[in-house]
Amino acid sequence: MSKKFWIAVAVVVLVLIGIFAFTSGGSNNTNSNKLTPTENIEGEGKDGVKLVEYGDFQCPYCGEYYSTVKQVTSMYNTQITFQFRNFPLPTIHPNAFAAARAAEAAALMGKFWQMHDLLYEQSLENINSSGAIASWVGASNPEPVFISDAKSLGLNTQKFQQLYASDQVNNLVVADENAGNALGIDATPTFYLDGKQIQVGNSVQAFETQINAAIAQKTKTAKS
Repeated sequence: MSKKFWIAVAVVVLVLIGIFAFTSGGSNNTNSNKLTPTENIEGEGKDGVKLVEYGDFQCPYCGEYYSTVKQVTSMYNTQITFQFRNFPLPTIHPNAFAAARAAEAAALMGKFWQMHDLLYEQSLENINSSGAIASWVGASNPEPVFISDAKSLGLNTQKFQQLYASDQVNNLVVADENAGNALGIDATPTFYLDGKQIQVGNSVQAFETQINAAIAQKTKTAKS
C-alpha cells in the first residue's frame, strides 16, 4: 500500500483518539456536576426558615462559630431547620477534606451530627492548646483518629473505614464543594438564611436578630 494511504490512516486514528479524549473528559465533568449534595439537616422548622452553613472542620473561624451556632440552633430547634454543608479548603487546611469524609461516613451510619460536633470540639482543643495535643488537625495521617472517634460514637469501625475510603463519601463532599463553588463561596464559615447569604457576627444575639427578622417576614408573607 502507498505511503499516502498509511498517512491517511494515521490521521484518522489521531482524530478518533482526540474525539474520545474530549468526550471522556466532558463525561467526567458532567458526572461531577450531577453529584447530589448532602442533606444533613436538624430542627423541626415549624416557621419555615432555614439556616445553612458552609463550613470547614479545620477552619479556626468555623471552630470559633461552632458553639454559637450550636446555641442558636438549640434555641430555635422547633422554629427553624439548620443544614451543614462541607466546604473544605485543603490548600490552607490539609486535613479538612479528610475530616469531611469522616463526617459523611458517620452520616451514612446515622451519626453525622455526633461526628460533626466531635470534630469541631477536637479542632477547638487543638487551637486552645496551640497545637500541643495529639489531634487529627495536625496529623500526617488523620484516619486513625477518625476511626477512634467512630468507635467512641459506637459505630462499627470496619464499616466506617470502608465508607470513609469509598467513592460514595468522596462524591458527597465533592458535591457540597460544587454547590458552594456555584454560589461563589471562597471562605468559611459562610451562612445563608432562607437562600440569601448573610453577614453575621459571632454572637447569639447577632444570629437572633437576623433569624427573628426572617421568621417575621415569613409570617407576614404567609398572612398576606
